[in-house]
Amino acid sequence: MRTLVVSDLHLGSRPGHDVLRLPAARERLLAALDEVDRLVLLGDTLELITRHLRRTAAIAEPVIREIGRRLGADREAIVVPGNHDAPLTRAWVIAQDAQLVPSAAVDPHASPALEALLSWLSPARARVSYPGVWLGERVWATHGHYLDRYLIPESAFGILRPSGRRSAAVQATATARPSDYERGRHGRRDRRGRETLASRLMSRPVATVLEGSADLVRVAAMPHVPRLMMSSGLAPVSARVLDTQMRHAAIPALAGVVRRLGIDADWVIFGHVHRRGPLAGEAWPDRGGVRFLNAGSWVYEQLLIDRAVPPHPYWPGGAVVLEDGREPRSVGLLDDLSAEQLRPRPAAGAAVSAG
Repeated sequence: MRTLVVSDLHLGSRPGHDVLRLPAARERLLAALDEVDRLVLLGDTLELITRHLRRTAAIAEPVIREIGRRLGADREAIVVPGNHDAPLTRAWVIAQDAQLVPSAAVDPHASPALEALLSWLSPARARVSYPGVWLGERVWATHGHYLDRYLIPESAFGILRPSGRRSAAVQATATARPSDYERGRHGRRDRRGRETLASRLMSRPVATVLEGSADLVRVAAMPHVPRLMMSSGLAPVSARVLDTQMRHAAIPALAGVVRRLGIDADWVIFGHVHRRGPLAGEAWPDRGGVRFLNAGSWVYEQLLIDRAVPPHPYWPGGAVVLEDGREPRSVGLLDDLSAEQLRPRPAAGAAVSAG
C-alpha cells in the first residue's frame, strides 16, 4: 500500500494563492497520483472561512474532479477536514459531542458542502474521518488545528502556553476527548450566526495573515509597500521566526494533543502550519517516542519564499509518502517549478480549466 498525503490546498482562496488552480502545479499532483494506491486530503482542502462554498466551488470543483478521475474507481480518497473547511462537518461534529472519537467515520451526508466534495471525487472511493485517521498500525494523521489550544494567541502561531494558563477543558488533565478541543473552537459569531472577522483571522496561519495583510495594503493603493517588505529581507526573517515557532511551540503543542487523546502511534502526520518537513538534513526530535511529519501546503506564500529556491520549508507542493516497510517521508512535488511558474496571476482567479 502506497499513500500520498497532502494538506492545506486552500482551493478557492480569495487572493488566488492556491497553486492548484495553475495547470503546471495540477499536473505534478496528478502525476504523483499515478504512483499511489490512495490519497489523503488532510484538511483545509477547501477555503470555506473567507469564502462561501458557491464561490469556492468555481475554483475547487474542476480541480477535485480531475483528482477523482485520475484516481479512478479502484482507488481511495480519504478526506480529513481541518479548520478552514470545518463547515464540511461542523454540525455533525457538534451533534457527536462527547461521543466523538479521535478517528471517527463521518456521515457522508453530514452537510451539503461535504456531499458536494465527495461527489466531485467520484469515481474514486471516498470516505471521511475526523479529527484524524489511522493510515497504518502505528501512523496517525490529523490536520493539526487542535494544537492551537496550547498556544498564545490561540491560533496556528504563537508561543506555548504555560501549563497553568491552558483552557479549562484541557488544562492539566492526563486525558482529553476530541469534544474538549471542539468546544469553543468554531469562533465567535455575530447576531446572524456568521463567524466574526477577528475569529477568522485568529484561525489563520501567520503566513496567510501576513500575505492577507499585504493584499489589504495593495487594495489601499500602496503597492510599493509589499515590495519594500520583501526587499528589506522580511521573507527569510519571517521564515526563520516561523521555524522557531514550529520547533518550540507547534510540535510540543501537538504532542500534548496526541498524548491527551491517547494516540498510541510511532508517527503523526499533520498540516495546518504550512511548514513542510523535516526536509533532508533536518532532524525533528521525537516527543514521547512519537515522530512528527508535516505535509506543508499548496499555497504560494510570497512573503515567506521571496528569493528562495526549493527545497524550502514553505515552498508550495509539499506531501508525505507512506509505503509498506519504509518510514514515512516528506517530499516536494513542486520543487522543480520556479517562483514565476507558481506566482499568482490576476487572470488565474477567474476560472480553472477542467482539463
